[in-house]
Amino acid sequence: MKVMVRRNAEGVYSVYVPKKDLEEPIVGFERDSLFGGTVTLANGMVLELPEIPAGQSLPLTVEARKVSG
Repeated sequence: MKVMVRRNAEGVYSVYVPKKDLEEPIVGFERDSLFGGTVTLANGMVLELPEIPAGQSLPLTVEARKVSG
């Protein structure tokens, strides 16, 4: 599913899922890098984000895979 990853002024990352009109903050991630592993959203949903080359600016739309939640 397509999702948009954003970062607000306070530095908090969030994911917006357009098909569900859902925006949730990211509360945990598997790797030091946000991309290339799984992230856990505040609502309990776990998404796997693809590997992204360094230097990409946010917001960024990527193809994510829902793992659970």
